[in-house]
Amino acid sequence: MISIPAAVDVAALKDTTLLNMGIFGLFVAVTMVIVFRASRNNKTAADYYAAGRSFTGSQNGTAIAGDYLSAASFLGITGAIAINGYDGFMYSIGFLVAWLVALLLVAELLRNTGKFTMADVLSFRLRQRPVRIAAAISTLAVCFFYLLAQMAGAGSLISLLLGISDWGGQALVIIVVGALMIMYVLIGGMKGTTWVQIIKAMLLIAGAAVMTLWVLAIYGFNLSALLGGAVETANNPAVLNPGLQYGKTETSKLDFMSLGLALVLGTAALPHVLMRFYTVPTAKEARKSVVWSIWLIGLFYLFTLVLGYGAAALVGADTIKSAPGGVNAAAPLLAFHLGGPLLLGFISAVAFATILAVVAGLTITAAASFAHDIYANVIAKGKADAATEVRVARRTVVVIGILAILGGIFANGQNVAFLVALAFAVAASANLPTIIYSLFWRKFTTQGAVWSMYGGLAAAILLIVFSPVVSGAKTSMIPGANFALFPLSNPGIVSIPLAFFLGWLGTTLDRKREDTAKQAEMEVRSLTGIGAEKAVNH
Repeated sequence: MISIPAAVDVAALKDTTLLNMGIFGLFVAVTMVIVFRASRNNKTAADYYAAGRSFTGSQNGTAIAGDYLSAASFLGITGAIAINGYDGFMYSIGFLVAWLVALLLVAELLRNTGKFTMADVLSFRLRQRPVRIAAAISTLAVCFFYLLAQMAGAGSLISLLLGISDWGGQALVIIVVGALMIMYVLIGGMKGTTWVQIIKAMLLIAGAAVMTLWVLAIYGFNLSALLGGAVETANNPAVLNPGLQYGKTETSKLDFMSLGLALVLGTAALPHVLMRFYTVPTAKEARKSVVWSIWLIGLFYLFTLVLGYGAAALVGADTIKSAPGGVNAAAPLLAFHLGGPLLLGFISAVAFATILAVVAGLTITAAASFAHDIYANVIAKGKADAATEVRVARRTVVVIGILAILGGIFANGQNVAFLVALAFAVAASANLPTIIYSLFWRKFTTQGAVWSMYGGLAAAILLIVFSPVVSGAKTSMIPGANFALFPLSNPGIVSIPLAFFLGWLGTTLDRKREDTAKQAEMEVRSLTGIGAEKAVNH
């Protein structure tokens, strides 16, 4: 006989507010000390952007896992599985499979060719000014979409913990998260951010492991019994079958294909993940860091299957939907159901730390892209010294932080896994075709790169603006309006092939040929690493 705890009393969560905030405050205090200590060595641009290339493959792999396992992974996917079952688990599979693309196609080659940012790779063999401007704009766009998801997750989580359901209270929470994020990045740079990522990844995976084992123990370590419990609570066998969310119409099936394409191809083009490859000393360590992160991320996504169906069985979809924070509340509610206020406090603090760490990583990537690519190489034409460049980066951090706060307030209440999928679609459309062409196609030209980046970015953003995500549906960002001309919620199936086509077309029609010596040098360096170490240290 399986002993199942009583149902969750959402109202009882308000009694745990002080404990939750105390645990979170402790985490912030500890990580802030670490960030201060790390900041002592931030003397050069390489220190601030790439942590002085001082991390090992295993350390960087753990930090990559920390960067990648965002609020979307923990809050959004657990909620998506709890509500939509099998279709929700497709997020986990897509996010994980995507790492194979990153490992096989870009990790080592980027590390050998670049210095600080994606634009370094693209401008190696193409014309500096147009390529750097386009790369910086696409990087800022992807980071902004990803920041929206994290800020929305922060609003959902704290609204649950504090019982805040009014718009003003949640907006205040998002402002506090943004302020803390700005402090982390201003003070610690990449080194401080990386250590926060490592600590957070270890705590998140440990917390998820404890909850997973706890849920399995309730059902006698029998996965079939757990799935049966989810079906019984939902009173709907469809939670175990494909199609609950994406199989109802032909449009929704196409939407699912578009989502899968964006998830699988987006990771290899995420700027904040690509930038992590420059924090290790060699290409071998870059490769090792990806393998290390695959193991950690794969393990975590297996946990999300148990946690999602555990929340469906023990908490119930109706309770989750009606709680402050909605779908994103599934994991915290399950923690409260299992271990009461203490486990909820720990899991919530870890989830909040996840949001802080990821937004810090995104912010430093966006700041580096503007300061290094736009200011240092376009405005100052390579004549800016390292101190000035870092100063510009720090000012950019403040601007990006403010924009992220405003955007997060606007996107509050959306499923964070879904918002991240949009960021993946923008990354896969704006960045991936150009990266692939630059590394593997000798005839690729600057015009092809610019057409691909601007075309893919514009197509992805326009399709999102005119999709049900923004208007025309009950869950839209602007529920009262209806200007949804594009039927799919994810643009990837249109914008990604279009960006590849534009890259090919721009190159084919371009009469200017690129420097063949530079092309040959890039090919040798990307494949062998010869010359890479000398380049990144100067």
